[in-house]
Amino acid sequence: MRYMMFIKHTEDYRTQEVPEALFKAMDEFVGANLKSGVLVDTAGLQPTSAGTRIGLRGGRIKVTDGPFSESKEIVGGYAIVEAKSKEEAVAMARQFMDLHRVHWPAFEGECEVRPLEAFDPPKA
Repeated sequence: MRYMMFIKHTEDYRTQEVPEALFKAMDEFVGANLKSGVLVDTAGLQPTSAGTRIGLRGGRIKVTDGPFSESKEIVGGYAIVEAKSKEEAVAMARQFMDLHRVHWPAFEGECEVRPLEAFDPPKA
């Protein structure tokens, strides 16, 4: 089953220097998991100042360009994994967060793990 992992933190982490040791550990972690096929795709996201929100309220669509100052927490990155079970997906998210704990002790955030809905495209 595929799972989406959202890496969430405050926007101010974008202005902090990320320890080189974390970059190295992440390269190894991502490389190994891509090679094994467990990791399907992953990326960090640009700051909210580069984003746009399209909202629907009361039957009206509203487009708002970033930055989104009212956001206490942002999605800073994502990963899509192919896991045999929820437990396997959660274990991978724990490993990811543990890399941050070890190599960037000041970092605080969370990784939300959610299963993707199955989608069978209509046959032509």
